[in-house]
Amino acid sequence: METISSNSKELHVLAVDDSNIDRKVIERLLKISSFKVTVVDSGSRALEYLGLEENINSSHFDDLKVNLIITDYSMPGMTGFELLKKIKNSSTLKEIPVVIMSSENILTRIDRCLEEGAEDYLLKPVKLSDVTRLKDSILKTENRGISELQSHRGKRKRDDDRLPVLPSSFSCHKDVSMSPPPSPQQPTPKLARL
Repeated sequence: METISSNSKELHVLAVDDSNIDRKVIERLLKISSFKVTVVDSGSRALEYLGLEENINSSHFDDLKVNLIITDYSMPGMTGFELLKKIKNSSTLKEIPVVIMSSENILTRIDRCLEEGAEDYLLKPVKLSDVTRLKDSILKTENRGISELQSHRGKRKRDDDRLPVLPSSFSCHKDVSMSPPPSPQQPTPKLARL
């Protein structure tokens, strides 16, 4: 498992492929596009990295947010489609976009991946233009999320402004007199015990 980084504000991609050559190609394309890249060689290693693998405690995901998962479809053990389904069924990871890569242009496979929640399906060899398009899509999604959050915060602030403001001297105790609290210059009158 390798993590390549040069800037902490980069988008982080988890790339999953059993082929060493294909991993190097996708890693290079992602680095050229200024992504932070972590590469793993199987679906089970990806789940381990993300902290979803059963019987394994992983702290990687807590330390490093993943903005995109790009995975090969045909891998031994766990296919990219099975990895996609596990991620989309996870309450903590389902919002992460998953892109499937394959050298096979099989329409039913493409449709099945997209129906299961894949963000995109790329034919290998993946090109720089594919990676650039993915980055633009992720940035739009991230910015839309930030705008929605800011809009929600602004609405909450406006709602808060409509609430009645209680004076700072408000007390839950029964006050004998209804006069305003004494100023700091005046001595505080002693009240009889109730």
